[in-house]
Amino acid sequence: MTSEIPETVPVETGNLIGKVEEFRDGGYRLVQINCSKIGDVYEINYSFDKDYRFRNLRITVTADTEIPSISGMYWGAFIYENEMHDLFGIRVRGMNIDFKGHLFTTAVKFPFSIAPSTLTKDEKP
Repeated sequence: MTSEIPETVPVETGNLIGKVEEFRDGGYRLVQINCSKIGDVYEINYSFDKDYRFRNLRITVTADTEIPSISGMYWGAFIYENEMHDLFGIRVRGMNIDFKGHLFTTAVKFPFSIAPSTLTKDEKP
């Protein structure tokens, strides 16, 4: 069995929709969208698959950046996008279904945007 290292392509936020369209038009399926906080920025990875070939698009944004929704091309992306908003505070423009901050109920607003050391004892899981 051989394995292939997935390709990850950094993309500017303004070019995200065009790149996602290329994947859609090329017959790729959306596998997942992942957000991670790294220092003061957020790294968002969009993962796609076609014929067992895994490819990623990566955008890096700050907390005040609004990103475009890809739910117009990949309908189910709204779940990932609402999750990014509710857990990280990422603003997503144009979601096909927007829970307006109510997909998840958390004790702390945008809990994954806060450094663990800044949470109080009562707020920690």
